[in-house]
Amino acid sequence: MQIYWTKINQIIDETPEVKTYMLDLPEGFVWEEGSHTHLGLKGFNAGDKPNKSLVRHMSISTLPNEQAIGITTRIRELCSEYKAILRNLKPGDEVALFKTHSNVPLRRENRNVYLLSSGVGLATFRPLVLEYLERADNVSRIHSLNIDSTKDFLFTDVFESAPEKKFTAQFVDRRGDYYEEVKKLAADQDGLFYIVGSDEFLSQNIDVLRAQGIQPEQIMLDKREKGRAAFFPDELPV
Repeated sequence: MQIYWTKINQIIDETPEVKTYMLDLPEGFVWEEGSHTHLGLKGFNAGDKPNKSLVRHMSISTLPNEQAIGITTRIRELCSEYKAILRNLKPGDEVALFKTHSNVPLRRENRNVYLLSSGVGLATFRPLVLEYLERADNVSRIHSLNIDSTKDFLFTDVFESAPEKKFTAQFVDRRGDYYEEVKKLAADQDGLFYIVGSDEFLSQNIDVLRAQGIQPEQIMLDKREKGRAAFFPDELPV
C-alpha cells in the first residue's frame, strides 16, 4: 500500500460547519471523478498497527485539472477526536492519502443522470458535474437534487442550473419535499440514479426508487461490492 504524504495548501470555510482542505498534489497521485480516499492524520501509522481512529474515508471534491486535492467535510462544534484534530490543522501541516478508488464514475450511456445527495454528500458529486460540463459526451442530461436542513447549501457556484448545457440543480431543506421530488424523478424509468449520504439516507432513497420501478443496476452507490451487497442482497452471486 502506497502512502502519499502531502501538505495542506489552503483551508476554505464553505459554510459555518463545512470546510474544504485543499491539499498539494503529490507526484504520482491519480484519481478520477467520484473518487474517495483515506485521509490519515499524523501518527496514524506510528505503531505496529494503524491507528484507525486517526483515519477517515473521504470523498475528493476536485478534479485533477484543478491541480489540488479537495477534501470537503462537515465539522460540528461537538465532534469526534478525528474531526477535532482536523479542525485545528493549518496550511503547511501534513496529512496522508492512501487507498484511493472511485465507485461512482460518470456512466456515459446516453441516459439521464440524477444525483441524489444529503448535505456535504454533494462534495462527491461536484467533480462529476464539472466533468460533465467540460465533456457531455454520451450523457443526455444531469439533474442534481440535494437536501440540507441547515439551508447552507454547498458549491452553489457549480450547482447552478445551466439549461443550455442540460444541467439542473435543485436544493430543498425539508425531507418530505425531497422524497416527493425523488418520486417525480423516478418517472424516468431509464435514468441512472446516484446516491450519496448516510446509510439510512441510502436505504430510504433505494426504497423510494425501487417502489417506483427503478432497478438495482440503475442505482449507483459510493460503496465497494461488499458494502453495496448490504443494500442489494439479491445482487449477490449464487
